[in-house]
Amino acid sequence: MSENIVIKSLKERRSIRAFKSEQVPDELLDTVLEAGMYAPTGRNFQSPLMVAIRDKETVKQLSKMNAEIMGSDSDPFYGAPCVIVVFADSSIHTHLEDGSLVMGNLLNAAYACGLGSCWIHRAREVFETKEGKKLMREWGVDEKYVGIGNCILGYTQGEMPVVRPRKGGYVIKIDQL
Repeated sequence: MSENIVIKSLKERRSIRAFKSEQVPDELLDTVLEAGMYAPTGRNFQSPLMVAIRDKETVKQLSKMNAEIMGSDSDPFYGAPCVIVVFADSSIHTHLEDGSLVMGNLLNAAYACGLGSCWIHRAREVFETKEGKKLMREWGVDEKYVGIGNCILGYTQGEMPVVRPRKGGYVIKIDQL
């Protein structure tokens, strides 16, 4: 039996940490965002919100803010030309899970579209700052939303990372006797 293409993609997708400067075109970005919109959410509240940023200066600003939280001056976005910030409504009790599922869909859709991606943390911390809250206001994001993650996106530079074998003991099955 041949392997299902979706399962194959899920197994092959890797986090990318080197990007070409070429921008993600509208049609691919829209496809990735649409996949994010179809992530499962608790009680189908669809509480997450995605802000797609391709403006070089804003990407640079977010990268700098993220690096400062890490105590670093490196680029935590690895030169990616596009960042999708995922927020979720903190008044919804499943907001963290809902936003995480959106992030997963974005990462998997990016690979399916021939793009590289990586989940970059510290979105919560970035958007808790005065500068982060100002950006949220400029973007029309209500302050009840919290940052879940940054999905960096672009064309992969260099070789795809090798798929490593999965660790032993990853799965425990409890079968009916």
